[in-house]
Amino acid sequence: MKVSRVASWAAVALITAAVSLNAQQAAAPGANRQAEFGTFPSREFIRTNIDKFKWNATEGNTLGVQTAVLEGDPSKAEPFTVRLRLPNGYKIPPHTHPTTENVTVLTGTFLAGMGTTFIESDLQAFGRDGFASVPANHAHYAMARGLTVVQVHAIGPFILTYVNPADTPKQP
Repeated sequence: MKVSRVASWAAVALITAAVSLNAQQAAAPGANRQAEFGTFPSREFIRTNIDKFKWNATEGNTLGVQTAVLEGDPSKAEPFTVRLRLPNGYKIPPHTHPTTENVTVLTGTFLAGMGTTFIESDLQAFGRDGFASVPANHAHYAMARGLTVVQVHAIGPFILTYVNPADTPKQP
C-alpha cells in the first residue's frame, strides 16, 4: 500500500512539473533559449540594411573594387563579415588565406577557380545565392562577370597572400 501511495505522489509531482514547464514555455516562447542552446556571445546584436552600408575603396585597389564591413574587424582574430562590390571583368589573381574563406554571391556572377595559375577556361560560375568555402592555405582565383557583389565571412585576421608577389596591388 505504501509503495502505491509513493508512486501516486511521484506521478502527481511529475505531471505537475510537466504542466508547469509547458505553461512557462507557452507564456514566454524562447525565454529559456540559453538553457536550450548554451551561453550566447557577449556582443551586440547587429542588424542593418544595404542603404546603411559604408562602401570604401578597397585598400591598394584602383580598379573600382569597394568593400563594406558588416561586422567584426577583418584585421583581428575574430569572426567578420564583409561585402565586396566587384566591377565587370575584375580579376583576382591566385592567392591564399591563412583561414577558411566563405563566399556567398549576392548579385552578378562570381567565377572561381582553384590552383596557382589563373586559367580562365577553368573558372566555375556561381550566380546569385551561389556559395563557396575555400579551405585555409588553398590557392584560388576569381573573376566578376557583370557588377558582382559577394559576401565573405571568415575568422580573421584576413590576410591575402598572392601566389605571385608581382600580383600584389601597389599602394597608391
